[in-house]
Amino acid sequence: MKVVFACAGTGGHINPAIAMANIIVKREKDSQILFIGTENGLENKLVKNSGYNIKHIRTGKILRELTLKNISALINAYKGIGDAKKILREFKPDIVIGTGGYICVPVMEAAKKLKIPYYLHESNAFPGVSVKLLAKDAKCVMIGFEDARKRLNPKANIVYTGTPAKFSEEDIVNLDRQECKRKLGLENINKEIVLVTCGSQGAKRINEIVLSMIKKYQDSNVYYILVTGDKNYAEVLELKKQAEKEIHKSLDEYLRLEKFIFNMDEMYKVADMCITRSGAMTICELALAHKPSVLIPLPYAAENHQFFNAKVLESVNAAKIIEQKDLTEDTLNSAVLDIISNNNIEKMGDNASRVIVKNVEEKIYSCIKAK
Repeated sequence: MKVVFACAGTGGHINPAIAMANIIVKREKDSQILFIGTENGLENKLVKNSGYNIKHIRTGKILRELTLKNISALINAYKGIGDAKKILREFKPDIVIGTGGYICVPVMEAAKKLKIPYYLHESNAFPGVSVKLLAKDAKCVMIGFEDARKRLNPKANIVYTGTPAKFSEEDIVNLDRQECKRKLGLENINKEIVLVTCGSQGAKRINEIVLSMIKKYQDSNVYYILVTGDKNYAEVLELKKQAEKEIHKSLDEYLRLEKFIFNMDEMYKVADMCITRSGAMTICELALAHKPSVLIPLPYAAENHQFFNAKVLESVNAAKIIEQKDLTEDTLNSAVLDIISNNNIEKMGDNASRVIVKNVEEKIYSCIKAK
């Protein structure tokens, strides 16, 4: 089978596409996979690191406010249809799959003009604009949360498959926690471990609040692993040094900074709880890893979709939501302490597992192969 994937922008669009490509290759060894993305997007790094080829098209993101930038974006999106048609004619895929985001519109329009069937996967509980626009003509719209169904065209062929992740529930269960701690250099940490991670780009506001909270409370029973994101690491390191000067004390016994985590399965295994955004992939991973969490939805995510994602875990008492406008050292510290006390870690972790979608790989592959 020859398949083209269209994805760009954020890990929330890119990682599910890579996971689906892996599903296809796992079942059909002779499959040929090609990705279409933008020239400078994160997709280039992630796709190439996964061993797949990627080609680029011109496109543009339509902003929600009235701005002249939208004219340029529309022109580039139109040009992108031509770019995509050229790539599709050369590669001759059997199907095209889009995972949301503005790049999907030109690629799926090109597929439609060339009479190539296209499929969509929407990871979020609140579908994005592109998926809404393209859903009716898709051969199948796979959704990560059942809540998304009511927000899509009722004439679309919608199948609740769940979202594919980089690891399975079984993968996490089979890991040895002490061995993971050793590999991650955490074997001497005998405290509750709180993993703070906010996606590939990090989150400046959350980094600052976490560091300020640790400086203020210095809880001897809690150890934070703060994943800053590449672009924020130097700034957070400097803030840490400034905080240590102010309190005349090293924060190393309470905090470890990391730019990026590649072996997230092992990190989830050693973490007792997480503080994070609420992208669809993150919600899926927290469920598979049985981890309680404090969720801080990205406030300017399209149609506030991260808040709706977070509600999925909050509704089963597996997470506490703090909206960014309410985020302070005190509100965050209070939420963390509430989870790590009164046996809430184990209880809320078990609750998180209730939202796991079973047999995701089989469901996705069945949709793709259905006639």
